[in-house]
Amino acid sequence: MRKLLPFAITSLLGVPAMNAVAADLTLKVEVPRLNVAEYHKPYVAIWLEKPDQTFAGNLAVWYDMKKKDNEGTKWLKDMRQWWRRSGRELQMPVEGVSGATRTTGEQTLSFAGDKGVLAKLPAGEYQLIVEAAREGGGREVVKVPFQWQAKGEQNLKAQGSHELGTIAVTIK
Repeated sequence: MRKLLPFAITSLLGVPAMNAVAADLTLKVEVPRLNVAEYHKPYVAIWLEKPDQTFAGNLAVWYDMKKKDNEGTKWLKDMRQWWRRSGRELQMPVEGVSGATRTTGEQTLSFAGDKGVLAKLPAGEYQLIVEAAREGGGREVVKVPFQWQAKGEQNLKAQGSHELGTIAVTIK
């Protein structure tokens, strides 16, 4: 009876019984295979910024977590923009954010709008930023502007040129 009461009250008042559902974000990051003599998987940081470039939250950081004595963290500063915005203040690993480097190809990440950084993100304009740096390679930053909690689905893309391929963002 207790579980039916909210439904009965909202039905009588003409208000939908379902709560608003937070938006979810799906991200596809292409890690291209480079034709080089010694290939290393890139370190990648993915975070959100406000239009004025102030930091809004980390979504993911991929680095070599298996190195002895946490030696993989030594190279995180090569992702310079991320390092300046948030990385130097973090104690790695960060639960729910850090993970191992990824192989070449398309990598898919999903973030629930009611958890983590997105749960606390006010509606408005933002940029999703993906930065990659590779040992013996280069560094690249790709930015995808988006509207958080906009009406309707958003399908956005940006193209990297060397360390990153296509970055696709879907917000539902």
